Amino acid sequence: MAHSPPLAYRNPKFIDSEEGRPVRIISEYLWPLRAFAVEGITATVVFFGSARLRSGSALGRYVDEATELARLVTEWSGTLSGERVIVCSGGGPGIMEAANRGAALAGGRSVGLNIGLPQEQRPNAYITPHLSFEFHYFFMRKLWFAYLARALVAFPGGFGTFDELFEILTLAQTRKLDRSIPVLLYGSAYWKEVVNFEALVRHGTIAAEDLKLFEFVDEPRAALEVLKRRIELSSEKPTGPCLARSRLPE
Repeated sequence: MAHSPPLAYRNPKFIDSEEGRPVRIISEYLWPLRAFAVEGITATVVFFGSARLRSGSALGRYVDEATELARLVTEWSGTLSGERVIVCSGGGPGIMEAANRGAALAGGRSVGLNIGLPQEQRPNAYITPHLSFEFHYFFMRKLWFAYLARALVAFPGGFGTFDELFEILTLAQTRKLDRSIPVLLYGSAYWKEVVNFEALVRHGTIAAEDLKLFEFVDEPRAALEVLKRRIELSSEKPTGPCLARSRLPE
């Protein structure tokens, strides 16, 4: 009997090849898209921050405060009658794990958008299992951070946190988002030391108006009040995802 070759989309050698890259990329878009639609998730509060922080370390208090803020956000979401917000993290350890843990402590679901890396990055145990995603492509992972985001909270972090934070700030600055995404920089002492935003204005590389794209917070309950005031939610649950669509400036 003649051997039948596998279908192209079931052939691992093809899928893993250079020619299969577009299939892999689109899969990292369509898989979460379907999962979020099935679960009715349309709005997230995204937590960014270092994978390296641990309780008891020099910056360890931020781990505990990320847990507390995620717990408060999840409890507040549970009181909403219409659209609800779900905590979303990068899926790994440190601040990311703290965010997922806080949502779990409040009895809520949370999303983890993990990225396969040689070190540091493994999915944490607190992500809701069917909302845990593994990405190969950084740019597809960052798309999903923005896709459903209604707010972003950036805790102290390094290169990865900076990359994710400034991606959102750039989209907001260039008016590439259909809606306002409040950006909270948690830990004003840290952020004001590591990024001299005023110097950027002074040198003319950003406008003074751009400083309004974010605000500093230093305490979980104060951060929650900002989120409650600034997050825009529908009074009725939408039927599908709310994409942060690209558009030309007006």
